[in-house]
Amino acid sequence: MRLLFPRQPSLFRTPSYRLSTYLSHIRKMSIKTLAVLDDSELKDGQMKEVDFEQGKVLLSRIGDNIHATSAFCTHYGAPLAKGVLTSDGRVVCPWHGACFNVCTGDIEDAPAPTALHSFKAHISNGKIHVTANPTSTLKENKDRQPRLLASGVDSSGKGAVIIGGGSGAFHAVESLREHGFAGPITVVSKETYTPIDRTKLSKALITDASKIEWRTAADLKIKYGTNIRLGVEVTSVDFQKKEVVLEGGKDTIPYDQLIIATGGTPRRLPIEGAKLENVYTMRGVSDAQKIDAAAKEGKHLVVIGSSFISMELVAAVSKRKLASIDVIGMEEFPFEAILGKEVGAGLKKYHESQGVKFHMNTKVEKIIAKEDDATQAAGVVVNGTTLPADFIIMGVGVAPATEFLKGSGITLEKDGGIKVDEFLRVKSGPDTKNVYAVGDIAIYPQANGDETRIEHWNVAGNHGRAVGKTIAGSPQPFLKIPVFWSAQGQQLRYCGIGHKYDDIIIKGDPGEMKFIAYYAKNNKIVAVASMQNDPVVSKASELLRLGLMPSPEEVKAGKDLLSVDISTASSLKRVEIDSAA
Repeated sequence: MRLLFPRQPSLFRTPSYRLSTYLSHIRKMSIKTLAVLDDSELKDGQMKEVDFEQGKVLLSRIGDNIHATSAFCTHYGAPLAKGVLTSDGRVVCPWHGACFNVCTGDIEDAPAPTALHSFKAHISNGKIHVTANPTSTLKENKDRQPRLLASGVDSSGKGAVIIGGGSGAFHAVESLREHGFAGPITVVSKETYTPIDRTKLSKALITDASKIEWRTAADLKIKYGTNIRLGVEVTSVDFQKKEVVLEGGKDTIPYDQLIIATGGTPRRLPIEGAKLENVYTMRGVSDAQKIDAAAKEGKHLVVIGSSFISMELVAAVSKRKLASIDVIGMEEFPFEAILGKEVGAGLKKYHESQGVKFHMNTKVEKIIAKEDDATQAAGVVVNGTTLPADFIIMGVGVAPATEFLKGSGITLEKDGGIKVDEFLRVKSGPDTKNVYAVGDIAIYPQANGDETRIEHWNVAGNHGRAVGKTIAGSPQPFLKIPVFWSAQGQQLRYCGIGHKYDDIIIKGDPGEMKFIAYYAKNNKIVAVASMQNDPVVSKASELLRLGLMPSPEEVKAGKDLLSVDISTASSLKRVEIDSAA
């Protein structure tokens, strides 16, 4: 036992550190060095997935340097070898934009919840050798434990308080600890579960929070030293006293740093019947449970709204043999405002093939109640016609959840959003030097100079990561390229720095669910969407980040984004020049 625990008092400061030290020694006893590939088979700028006993290792080469990490994304398990490597040491998942540092395995971008294992690699006798514990190369053990301070958490002081329990909150906690913040962290959430993968609620109608939580309450407490207060509502903030006020003054929590990550509140149309009991919105697990219970064979569904949340729910229930699914939209095609008419028409064609009926260029007049039960909706009236409904989903956007800040001194914009600077610090209000707003509520400066509020899961996560790093002592301006995805029969990918465009270039056929769409503004490509063309969007996000996106003319002439070199050592000089410019 003395071999496993050398007699150093610092090793016994926290139970979690004692356990991690013990496990670390066990892992070291299992480490092996194996030849995995001929040196000549890995060229500059290449990645390759190679065998390591029963597991896999990702090899990456940038110039003369070879790096080895675990091979699968820690988000949904995508093979990283099919992603994108950059010469500044980033590997981007081909599916959802998660990004890691190939030199260290560290997280670069959300939605990655944990870092990769990083292994030693060297060349001997013309072979690339990797030194690793075989269990760390297995897909089910693809991520490493978070780096926590050996000295444990310093419980003195007020520390960081996070209001909200979503993507921004979770990634802020992970980032704070990963980057060395040792003070107390308190998360206050009105939800009754720890942060979950909220994307799975609309995409798959998951109804059990425990199946999609990023970390259990015990893990957050023990591994991250975080105090979690669930089912508690924040009713105001006293910025002069630096206190978060709970339940109308029943309790307060002092803070040194405050992260406001309250997300959005689903909107309801101001029409008759909008608040009847079987008219549902989608935000939390309880909403998914209600919709799942209602979506039974033979039932009639009416969906109000034809953008992402609405259409993801339509896709999730379309195989359930409902009697009818009617979608009401204000535009000519679903998704039109973001993706354009041609892509919208292609997605509409797919959903119609699944039995969905669309009522576009239409406004809802009212929702009528049952004659024998005034609490239940019976139908939706459009253009004088009543569409029968056993249940209704209203997917018409969200409003920033900032009502509790009215009268606090912080300026709320017309839509309820909060303006922040490039470090996501709140711009207005008394004593807001150490107050940050992230996610759906934050109006932040984008790379193109616009001040924008974006309701993307990845944006909230990356906001949380940036603020965590800033509070931990390494201020990081937020310059990420927004990325999102949607389940629409095939997986839709999108990245971009603004939804406004004046031209669209389509390669492929949206009607066949296989295409790439390039969105241009002022003769520059500002966004890219795709289906069945991975990793084009992952590559596009890096080209936008580096300022190396081809021009619309080049794309029209046949330029392939995947052909643009950003992964070799020789491309690094071009990257540095363009980034400096």
